[in-house]
Amino acid sequence: MRFMIIVHSTPETEQGTTGTEQQFADMQAYNEEMLKAGVFVDGQGLHPSAKGARVTYEDGDWVVTDGPFAEAKELVAGFSIIDVSSREEALEWLRKWPVSCAPDPGQALELRQVFSPEDFGDAFTPELREREEQMRAEAARNAAQG
Repeated sequence: MRFMIIVHSTPETEQGTTGTEQQFADMQAYNEEMLKAGVFVDGQGLHPSAKGARVTYEDGDWVVTDGPFAEAKELVAGFSIIDVSSREEALEWLRKWPVSCAPDPGQALELRQVFSPEDFGDAFTPELREREEQMRAEAARNAAQG
């Protein structure tokens, strides 16, 4: 089971603050621990919403709205993807999150399960599953090429 740990933005991350040397070291140690346990898939920080855009479909057309966006606590500053055997194991890893990188008081790290092909039922036909696997393999090759 794959899970995404979502780190919400703060006013500091929305201003482009990336963290201290200690926070980077603590997060790297946490990621290395997950990597050695075989559960780490990926993890990245995101640039502030000022460098982003929202694209909505309105009146038959795509409309682009450039950032920044209000309500930093509702925005995403980063994420980690882990592959574990259960929700309980995912929560165990989340409880090990580095204290130096903990969210602001009143804010939470969010845990969300990532859909797997089995979750979609019969609508996700064997042909669609096969094409999905081909696409994922191609994406992995692209990522490996940098």
